[in-house]
Parts: sequence; structure tokens; C-alpha cells
Amino acid sequence: MNDSVRIAEQARQMIAAGNLFHARGWVPATGGNFSARLDSERVLITASGNHKGELAEADFLIADLDGKPLEAGRKASYETLLHMQIYRRHADAGAVLHTHSTANTVLSRRYAQIVLSNYELLKVLPGAPDPQSNVAIPVFANDQDIARLSAVVDAHMVQAPTTPAYLIAGHGLYAWGATVAQARHRVEAIEFMLECHLREAML
Repeated sequence: MNDSVRIAEQARQMIAAGNLFHARGWVPATGGNFSARLDSERVLITASGNHKGELAEADFLIADLDGKPLEAGRKASYETLLHMQIYRRHADAGAVLHTHSTANTVLSRRYAQIVLSNYELLKVLPGAPDPQSNVAIPVFANDQDIARLSAVVDAHMVQAPTTPAYLIAGHGLYAWGATVAQARHRVEAIEFMLECHLREAML
């Protein structure tokens, strides 16, 4: 697959993910951002300020693993460094998807971590956890200094390398996978479990 075809295909898959996520209310307004690894040195990522339910191929840019756009005049998403931290820490990560659902926003404002258990969909997460196990989704305090926040996330992953995803308080979910499709499946699974968790807390 040549480079232009690979870029177009990765963009197509992320556009489809954006349409799905917007239909489910997980990426309101211009919230959220998506990326996919192109090779060992480059990532295709949503540019800043685009509605994720209305994406076109022109709404993506190519950046290096330091988050620097490789195209003059393009502006990367504010949270680009959080994507790059995942790619540097997880060699098998091929895509990162970030959502802003009601459930992940509310829960992340209330808890220091979300522990998921007794859900069949846990099997979709990295390592295919047993549904009876406890899977912790950490919550990090929001910080407008993204480099500092990225360092905090990275330090946690050094201590807890099996972390399957994470939340930023009041800001949303970050999940990843080997492909855009796998990352999307994991977002769908986690968002479903978070919605269940939220509804149970309201009973």
C-alpha cells in the first residue's frame, strides 16, 4: 500500500468513527480528536478546531512523534502530545481516539478512578480481561499544560503498564488499539460500561 493510499484509508476510517461517535453524542461541537500511526515516525491526526461528526480528509494533518505538524501552516490539535505519549509508550498502538461523552465527563468529575467489573465487554480491552476481574480506568486531573499532563500520564503507565485507557477529569476518554477499528471497538465498549456505571450510581 503506497503512502497516499494508506493516508486516505486511515482518514476514511477515522471519519467513519467520527460519524458514529457524533451520532451517539460522544463528540459534541469540536470536542474529541483522533489519530492513526502511519509508520514509526509519523501520525495522521485531526487538525485543530474541526467538528468530528463532519470530518473530511482535508481535516487531518501529518505530525511527527513530537507532535510537530510536517506541513507548513497547519495547526495540530491542542491534545496532540497526549496521543504521542501513547504511541511512544505503546509500540503496538496504531490508533488513539478521544471522546467527550456525558458519562465519561460526569464520572471523571466525581471519581479518582473508575473500576469496571462483571461486564462481558471487558473482553474487548487490552489483554482480554476476565469479566469477573476488576479493571481500573484511572482519572487524571485536567491540566491546560499538555506537556505536563502527558508526563503525568506517562509516569502512571510506567507504574501500571496494563492500563487499558484513561480519563481526564471533566475532559474525556482516551483509548487506543492496534488499528482504528480496534480502538473504536474499545471506545464503544468503555463508553457502554461507563454509561451503565453512571446509571447505577443514579439508582
